[in-house]
Amino acid sequence: MPHPACTLEDVLSHADHWECATCGHEWPKEEAPEAARVVKDANGNVLADGDTVALIKDLKLGSGAQVLKAGTKAKGIRLQAGDHEVACKVEGMPLALKACFVKKV
Repeated sequence: MPHPACTLEDVLSHADHWECATCGHEWPKEEAPEAARVVKDANGNVLADGDTVALIKDLKLGSGAQVLKAGTKAKGIRLQAGDHEVACKVEGMPLALKACFVKKV
């Protein structure tokens, strides 16, 4: 984690703040810049909110009584945290899908 102003890599970590060992500047840990999460589809394309995706394989829902067929499209997706990164509606039903089961259209 480099210092935000002088960009030196010699940073000390304390319980509630960071400290640059070179210049002595201190800043709270919550201000530390976080790397943006990148979500990619099955083909390696980067997904974004509002994209349209299609399923790449048949997916069973719940106990397996209902199946979503490969090629089914979901418009206007939203990205969310967790292992099911894609929130969408398919045929009026809200779903959370893993990005590895969809491709960007």
